[in-house]
Amino acid sequence: MDRVILHCDLNCFYASVELLQHPELRDVPTAVCGDPESRHGIILAKNEPAKRLGVKTAETIWQARKKCPDLVLLPPHRDQYQHYSRLVNQIYNDYTDLVEPFGIDESWLDVTGTLHLFGGDSKALADSIRARVKGELGLTLSVGVSFNKVFAKLGSDYKKPDATTVISQENFRTLVWPLPITDLLYVGKATAKVLNSYNVFTIGELAAFDQEALVTLLGKQGGQLSAYARGEDHSPVSPASEQGPPKSVGSGLTFRRNLTGLEEIRTGLAMLSGHVAAQLRKCQMKCMTVQVTIRDPNFKTITRQKGLAAPTNVSRELTRAALELVQASWRVGAPIRMLTVTGQNLVDEWSAPEQLDLFQPQDTTRRDKLERLERTMDRIRGKYGQEAIQLGSLLRPEKEED
Repeated sequence: MDRVILHCDLNCFYASVELLQHPELRDVPTAVCGDPESRHGIILAKNEPAKRLGVKTAETIWQARKKCPDLVLLPPHRDQYQHYSRLVNQIYNDYTDLVEPFGIDESWLDVTGTLHLFGGDSKALADSIRARVKGELGLTLSVGVSFNKVFAKLGSDYKKPDATTVISQENFRTLVWPLPITDLLYVGKATAKVLNSYNVFTIGELAAFDQEALVTLLGKQGGQLSAYARGEDHSPVSPASEQGPPKSVGSGLTFRRNLTGLEEIRTGLAMLSGHVAAQLRKCQMKCMTVQVTIRDPNFKTITRQKGLAAPTNVSRELTRAALELVQASWRVGAPIRMLTVTGQNLVDEWSAPEQLDLFQPQDTTRRDKLERLERTMDRIRGKYGQEAIQLGSLLRPEKEED
C-alpha cells in the first residue's frame, strides 16, 4: 500500500502572523522588515497587496518604497512566529504522531496509519486541516498530498495560496515531469548547470536519464536525485522527538578542476560555508568551532580547526574563519582538489553563550542583521528553489558532493 504523506506550508507566514494583530491592514500593502527606521533595512515578508505591487522579500526598504510609497512597515516578532508554529504543529499532531517540521512554517505529516480514522480521503483530510488552521488560528496553508515526501513538497509549492494539490502514482508523470529540475528538492544551480549541459532541463528528463551516468556525474547525489524524479523516495517522516541534535554539520566538495588562487579558494569556501550555515539555522543551532579539511590532487589531506569569538550560523563569519585556516596552513597557489567546511561544538541558537572580548568588542548588531538576511534567503530558497537568491559575490564551483 502506498504511503500517504502531506506537506503543509503556511502561506506568507511572518506577514500573516503580524496581520493577526493588525486586521485593518489586511488589504493594505504591508511588509515585515528587520529595521523599519532604516531605509537600508531588509524586507522579510510581505502580504498579498504588497506582492501585487512588486514588493519582494530580501530587497531593501527604499527599493520597496520606490514601488509602493505607501507601504506600511511592521517590525518582526520572532517569539510570535515560534508560538504560532507550535500551535499549528499541535493541530497536526491531532491527525498523526508522525509530524516532521521542515523549518518554522512547513511540516510533513505521515497519515498512512490514521487516514481511515478521518474518512479515508486524503484530499478531504488536507482540506479539513486547512480549514481548521484557518478557522482556529487565522492562517492559511498550501498542502501537497503524495506517496512520498519529495512529491508532497512539490505539491505544496504547486498551487498557492490556500490550496491542496494531490500528486499520485497515476498523475505524477503529468504534473511533476514537465516541471524544471530546479523545482525538485535538493537540486541547486550547480547541479542544474551540470544536468543542463547534458540536455536535462525537466524532472521528466532527469527521470529518464541513465542512473549510472548520473552517479558518475554527481556522485551518490546523482543516484538519489534520479530516484526522487521517478517517485522512489522512501525516506521516513521523522518526528522532531526522534531527531537528536547533530554533533556537527559539514559540507564537502570535490572540484572538477583544481583550485589554485585565493579568490577561487574563497569562492569554494563561501559556497560550502553557506550550506553549513543554512543547515545550522534549520537545526536552530550555532557552532563554536570551524574545521576545514583540504586535499590536493595527490590525496594529501590536512585538517585544521579554530574556535570562534562567538557562536554563529552566519555564512560570512564561517567563510572568514575557514579562509583564515586555509591561509595559515596551506600555501596559496598549491592546487586544492577537495574542501570540506564543518561546524563543530554546536549549541542551541536561543541560548548560545557569547564570550565578551574587552579588546575586540563584537559587533552584535551587524551579526543580527546578517543572520536576519540569511534567514530571509533561507525562506526564499525554501519556497522558490535553492538558487532563487544568493550573494552576488558567490560563483559556485561546478560539481557538488554533499
